[in-house]
Amino acid sequence: MAKVIVVIGPGLIGQAIARRVGVGKQIILADLRRENAEAAAEVMSNAGYDVSVATVDVSSREEVHELIQNTAGRGDITGLIHAAGVSPSQASVATILKVDLYGTALVLEECGNVIARGGSGIVIASQSGHRLPPLTVQQNKALATTPVEELLSLPFLQPDKVTDTLQAYQLSKRGNSLRVMAEAVRWGKRGARINTISPGIIITPLAKDELTGPRGAGYRRMIEGAPAKRAGTPDEVANVAALLMGPDGGFITGSDFLMDGGVTASYWYGELAPQ
Repeated sequence: MAKVIVVIGPGLIGQAIARRVGVGKQIILADLRRENAEAAAEVMSNAGYDVSVATVDVSSREEVHELIQNTAGRGDITGLIHAAGVSPSQASVATILKVDLYGTALVLEECGNVIARGGSGIVIASQSGHRLPPLTVQQNKALATTPVEELLSLPFLQPDKVTDTLQAYQLSKRGNSLRVMAEAVRWGKRGARINTISPGIIITPLAKDELTGPRGAGYRRMIEGAPAKRAGTPDEVANVAALLMGPDGGFITGSDFLMDGGVTASYWYGELAPQ
């Protein structure tokens, strides 16, 4: 039976990971906008990969379910690359929570129902989740284990508690890594693994927009104040993802890998620390 990898959000990071782990496999590129998936498919197809496209709104259970079931109909789903999401400057609080938090939990649940033995997945979270102050044990458990359809009803996620888009984004990305820890237990019962990567500033068209937009000064300050003194590249994220998804990462599951050039370290203990 064919081995299939589903890539949700085939931007530069999603594509870079797919190129590392998708050789000899069928690759499904799914995006909210079909033209984005088709553009990625053209590049990958020209490089020799077996790709097809699909559309999906990750905040819709029906669409995520249909995508995963259709993909499973093509063969064994051996890989998930979930890189879809919206940033603080792109959407409202409600949309960020619906797409980044609820949508990720939904994808993990649906894919975890059918992932093949020996399969593995990567969720792209963010360094932002590491800059959120500690949550309570109860809040951590709620983000990790609350049934998907009840997630957005949690008291600490209500509009009077989450008042700006950055807070919503940080909560969502913290929630992603916690959710993956819990899902790793369930995926493990199927003989599969799942991890998160929390990148810092990675140069993509979105990051370039941020660097030249209203939040650009903050982005540049993060780069200048980080030990690495530079932004990262999609290929560097893909190197870590290839390790985690491949046989050399066979003992790694339920883990989150922060790769931000030291921005978080500097935020907590260096010159980027809040005054």
